[in-house]
Amino acid sequence: MITRDTQRVCDLIQSRMQPGARTLVGISGPPASGKSTLADAVVNAFNQQQTSAVPPATLVPMDGYHLDNHVLETRGLLARKGAPETFDAVGFCAAIKTLASAKHECFFPKFDRQMDLAIANEIAVHPETPVIVVEGNYLLLDKEPWASLNNLFSTTIFVSPTLETLQARLQERWIRHGFDPDSALRRAMRNDIPNAQLVLRNSQQADLVLNQNGAELGTSIPFADR
Repeated sequence: MITRDTQRVCDLIQSRMQPGARTLVGISGPPASGKSTLADAVVNAFNQQQTSAVPPATLVPMDGYHLDNHVLETRGLLARKGAPETFDAVGFCAAIKTLASAKHECFFPKFDRQMDLAIANEIAVHPETPVIVVEGNYLLLDKEPWASLNNLFSTTIFVSPTLETLQARLQERWIRHGFDPDSALRRAMRNDIPNAQLVLRNSQQADLVLNQNGAELGTSIPFADR
């Protein structure tokens, strides 16, 4: 399935590329939807064609803009980590906007899940790299500042499994972090699932929707109705 979806996304990106212009791609979806895996696969597929020092594609994840745990703790938001208000949304959107026309090398932070913190300047974007894949939960959110990215992307992809699938994946994710099954489910239901519902109900329409049972191009079905 990931191979099929990766090919569909790569084909869509190539259809939107313009000679001499940078192509910005937004891959969004709720937590545990598989968007990060898809984004990695798409970038790797493009970079398999690399023939010079300039990578054809680079991945810039939104997670690098998590607010630090100390900041979240002082604001009473640590338990809500992953919700929209726990990111530097303004800083993230401003940084992504510079990528469209940047003529110099740019650097972006990367989130380290083991250390549970963002590492500054971990991701380098070459000025001649033609495809930048931006990945994150809230890229298509219909609220500012996220909505200001709407006209920036050459194409957008939304990964949308069912809530039941997301719940099972999120529970399994917390079990891998050392929680027993009941505690893992409570943790998922307290924060992750509300975030997933927000994304599903309040995201703008994407060019390509992948539900992992197939794909629909240019679908007009609202996310809230899936």
